[in-house]
Amino acid sequence: MLRRLYDWTMSLAATRHAEKALAGVSFVESSFFPIPPDVLLIPMVLSERRKWIRYALICTVSSVIGALLGYLIGAFLFEVIGQPILELYDAQESFARMQGWYASWGGWGVLFAAITPFPYKVLTIFSGFVGMNIVSFIIVSIIGRGLRFFLVSWLLYHFGAPIRAFIERNLGLLFTLFMVLLVGGFVAVKYLF
Repeated sequence: MLRRLYDWTMSLAATRHAEKALAGVSFVESSFFPIPPDVLLIPMVLSERRKWIRYALICTVSSVIGALLGYLIGAFLFEVIGQPILELYDAQESFARMQGWYASWGGWGVLFAAITPFPYKVLTIFSGFVGMNIVSFIIVSIIGRGLRFFLVSWLLYHFGAPIRAFIERNLGLLFTLFMVLLVGGFVAVKYLF
């Protein structure tokens, strides 16, 4: 089943709608969607390696715009939308502790979440809720998301065929590792903050 999903994703990556899907997933992942854009970015770059810069740019721009949506949710719609999203990620218990930490380290927290598998959407919403300076928020988001997506894309461009062969040989192991990192990000929200 995993092999069929991989093959389907690889074929989707070469369709005329792939870039729109990549932009859409990158946008919603920054504010509420749990699946990271890497799920599409990786096969798209592997499918058409010469477009690695374009794909990284689509991810970065869409993700930062989505992060602004998360910020606005936190700033203006926290009770209606933000609180349920944070509850989904089980971040409400540590909300007060996170506020104190965030007052001192907010920009670094956004940068950390923008680069790692940590659920970025939690900090975008939280940034709006605590009123982080919007210009700082945008700058840190551009740097963090750009670093993440351009690095992944460049590595796939540079090591394309061997990476693709490695992925295809070790698909089960890599999927498990990806899920561990994804779940680890959600656990970090619950226990570190």
